[in-house]
Amino acid sequence: MTALTSLPGGGSGSPFASERSEAEGGLPEVVTIGVSVSVPDPYGSAIQDARAGHGDPLARSIPTHVTLLPPTEVPAAELAKIEEHLAAVARAHRPFRMLLQGGGTFRPVSPVVFVRVEEGAQECRLLEADIRSGPLARELAFPYHPHVTVAHGLSEDALDQAYEQAKGFRAAFRVPGFSLSRFDADEVWRPWRAYRFC
Repeated sequence: MTALTSLPGGGSGSPFASERSEAEGGLPEVVTIGVSVSVPDPYGSAIQDARAGHGDPLARSIPTHVTLLPPTEVPAAELAKIEEHLAAVARAHRPFRMLLQGGGTFRPVSPVVFVRVEEGAQECRLLEADIRSGPLARELAFPYHPHVTVAHGLSEDALDQAYEQAKGFRAAFRVPGFSLSRFDADEVWRPWRAYRFC
C-alpha cells in the first residue's frame, strides 16, 4: 500500500521516515511545486558539496535529486487533487535500482553539467510521463532526460571542472518512491510529501 507522509520544512534525510509536522494552512494562492526522486546520503550530500565547491549558488537550496516534474506553478486549491494523482501514480509503480555514473552536459543548449542515470532511466521516463498528466499535464521546454545536476549557470571553466569531476562519480541505491517538493518564500526547495511505490 502506498504510504503518504508529510515532511517538516527544512528537514533532512529520507522523506519516507518523516511524520506530519506542519500546518496545512497559510499557503499562498499559487504554489510552485516539483516532483523528484531523492538521491540519498552519502551520495546526495557529496553532490551538494561538489556543487558548492564549484561555486554553484544553488548548491544548498536544492536537495540532490532526479527531476520527474520541473518547477510548476499550481493553485493551492488544486493541491488535494494533485496529491491524489501522485498517490495513484505511486501505486502503479514498483521500487527499482538506480545507478548514477559518469558525467554529462547539456552545453551548448543549456549551461548544465550532470551525473548520468545509467540504470533506472527508463523507470524515470515512465514515472515522468504518468506524473505529467491529469492535473499536472504541461508542456516541457526540452525533452525529458533524467539526470542529477552538479553545476548550473557557472563559467565555462567551472563547468569544465565539474564535468571532469562528475566523470568519476558512481552511486547505486534502491528507489522506494518519489517526493513532492515546494519552493518556499526563502527560495529554498523543501520536500513536502513522500509517496512510496507498491
